[in-house]
Amino acid sequence: MIKVGITGETKDVVNESNIAKTLRSGELKVYATPAMVALMEEAAYKSIQDELEEGKGSVGILMNIKHLTSTPIGMEVIAKSELIEIDRKRMVFKIEAFDERGKIGEGIHERFIIDNEEFQNKTDNK
Repeated sequence: MIKVGITGETKDVVNESNIAKTLRSGELKVYATPAMVALMEEAAYKSIQDELEEGKGSVGILMNIKHLTSTPIGMEVIAKSELIEIDRKRMVFKIEAFDERGKIGEGIHERFIIDNEEFQNKTDNK
């Protein structure tokens, strides 16, 4: 059962595949904002996935984040999520990201519970 307070956590290591230069979000060899956003979203969706009924999933509908400081290649990044609000099928998460020196990102993420097959069919038939 999904309820307020569920938490999630995911980890990544900064490398050539997730830096700004590679992901086309800048020219530097630092952890890319899109990589941080993806890690935060992963922490949120994985935290509730096992609580959903068979055949159900969730999709992200909003990300409002701040990337506070840069992280170099080789450093570990941890994203954490906490479910702070549920409104029928809409869920709101507080999300944060940290590297080995402290907080690097924070924000709010919203997800919506969907029927996986129905959602996929609707998308495929666009």
